[in-house]
Amino acid sequence: MTGAGKSVAHGLRRSVVILAIVVAVIITSTDADARSRKRRSIGSGGGYTPPYASIVVDANTGRVLQATNPDSIRHPASLTKIMTLYLLFERLESGKIKLGTQLPVSAHAAAQAPTKLGLKPGSTISAEDAIRGLVTRSANDAAAVIAEALGGDEESFAELMTRKARAIGMSRTVYRNASGLPDSQQVTTARDQAILGRAIQERFPRYYTYFATPSFTFRGTVIRNHNRLIGRVEGVDGIKTGYTRASGFNLVTSMKRNGRHVVAVILGGRSAAARDARMRDLVTTKIAEASTVRSAPMIADAVERTAPAAAQKAAAAPKTAPARIALASAGSTPVSLSPQPASPSAVTTTGSTPSVHGSTEPLQPVKVKTIKVRLSGLQTASMGPPIATLPIEETPAPAAARAPAAPEPVVNPRPGVLGVLTVPAATEPAPARAPVIAAVKTTATPPSPPAAVPSRAIPKGGWLVQIGAFPAESEAKDHLQIAHSKVKSLLGKADGFTEPVVKGAKTLYRARFAGLDKNQAEAVCKQLKRNEMACLTIKN
Repeated sequence: MTGAGKSVAHGLRRSVVILAIVVAVIITSTDADARSRKRRSIGSGGGYTPPYASIVVDANTGRVLQATNPDSIRHPASLTKIMTLYLLFERLESGKIKLGTQLPVSAHAAAQAPTKLGLKPGSTISAEDAIRGLVTRSANDAAAVIAEALGGDEESFAELMTRKARAIGMSRTVYRNASGLPDSQQVTTARDQAILGRAIQERFPRYYTYFATPSFTFRGTVIRNHNRLIGRVEGVDGIKTGYTRASGFNLVTSMKRNGRHVVAVILGGRSAAARDARMRDLVTTKIAEASTVRSAPMIADAVERTAPAAAQKAAAAPKTAPARIALASAGSTPVSLSPQPASPSAVTTTGSTPSVHGSTEPLQPVKVKTIKVRLSGLQTASMGPPIATLPIEETPAPAAARAPAAPEPVVNPRPGVLGVLTVPAATEPAPARAPVIAAVKTTATPPSPPAAVPSRAIPKGGWLVQIGAFPAESEAKDHLQIAHSKVKSLLGKADGFTEPVVKGAKTLYRARFAGLDKNQAEAVCKQLKRNEMACLTIKN
C-alpha cells in the first residue's frame, strides 16, 4: 500500500473511532436525562397516585380537627415500626430489657431488604442502637432483631403487635411483620395511626424522645433522620415516616405549641416533598384550633374486671347485660387478626365534626336520639365485621326486672397502665368489691342501663334508612353525621337516631333516619351508595 493509501485508511479508522465516541456520549447523555426526568417525575407526583388519607387530632381533647378518608384501609409501610417500638418500650419500662442489652442478629434479620444498618449474622446490637436505627434510618434489619428478641420469631411478634393494636383501640390494623416491608395483609387506617401516635407518647414519655433524634453515629457512620420536619417546623417533636410503592409516602407527626398539641397522619403522599409540604400546612393551620386544656383520658390498654362474688351468685336473678371488653394483653384470649371496623371513640369525642373527603362544607353536628328496644331475629345492615369480643352469657328477662347500675370505680389498676377502661359491674345489696386483675379470666354480668327516652317520639309508619349497625353508639352517631352531610338536601325533616339492639351476648347500635316516605328513602339510600356508604331501606 502506498503512503497515500495508508494515510486514507488511517484517516477512516480515526473517523470511525471519533464517530463511535460521539454516539456513546449521546446515548449516555440521553440515558442520564431519562433517569433525571424519571426522578423528577416521581418526586413531583408524575403519574403516581397512591390512595390518600389524612387526619389531624387534638391530643388534649381527642377532637378530630381534619379528616380525609380516615377509616379507609391503607398500608402502613415503615409506620409499622412505631408499634415495634411500643412493644420494646413496654419491656424497657418493666425492666425486662435494658437500653444496653445486646440483642442477637440472626441470618433472617441480616437478610432484610434495605433500608438497614447492615448488621451481620451472629453479631449483636444494643437495644438503644436498635431504637435509634428505627427512628432515623428506619432500619429493617434492626426491626427484625427486636421482633425475634421479644417474640421468638417475626411472625409471632406480628401477632403480639396486632393484639396490642386491638387493646389500645386500633380496630382496623393488622400486622404481619415488624418492619413494614410489603405485605398485602398488613393494613391500617389514618385514624388508627393517630391513636398509636398519641398512645406511644402518653404511655412512654421518657422513651418517646428518641423519635426526635436528628442523627446518630453507628459504627463510624452518621445516620440522619428521614423525618425532615424535625428541627424545621417549630414544635414538631416526631414521630415517623414510611414508604412503599403500595402505600405511598406516609408520615405521622406530633406538634406542641403554647400548650396545644396535635397529632397528624398522612397516608399515600405522592412524593416525600409533597407529603412534607401537606403535613406542614395541616399542623401549622390546625394547631390554632386545638385546646390548651387537657380533657381527654389517656389512651391505655383495656383491662377486664371480674364480677363481685355476690353478683356471681345473683346471676340467676333477672338481668341482661351484654358487655364488650377489649383484650388485656398479648397473653390473653386471642383476637381476630382480620381488619375490623373503626372505633372513633378512641380518638374522637361525641360531637366532634371531622371533615369528610368529598364534602364541600363543614360537617355540622346532627341531633341524634337513642331509643331502647329489645328485638330478636331482625336483620341489620352492618358496614363491617364486629370487633372481636369476649362472649358473656345473658339471661333474658322482662324489662321490669332490670335496674339501673352505677359504674363501679376502678381500683388497683394493672401496674404500668396509664388508664383503665371502666366497665359497669353488677350490683346487689352490700356486695364486696372484687379487685382488678390483669389477665382476662372471668366476665361480669352487669345490669342493662335503663332505656333512653327520646326528646320526641320517632314517627310511626313511613320508611327508614339504615346506614349500619355498629359495636359502639359513638360510632353509630359519627356515621349518622357523615351520612347527614352527604344527603342533607334529601332528608328534609327526617330524624336521625341510634337504636341499641341486644342479640345474644352482643349489643349493636343501629344508625337510622326515620320520617321518610318510600321515594325519599330510596333517593337517600341511592345517594349514600354513590358516596360509598352502605344502607338499606326498611318499612317502618
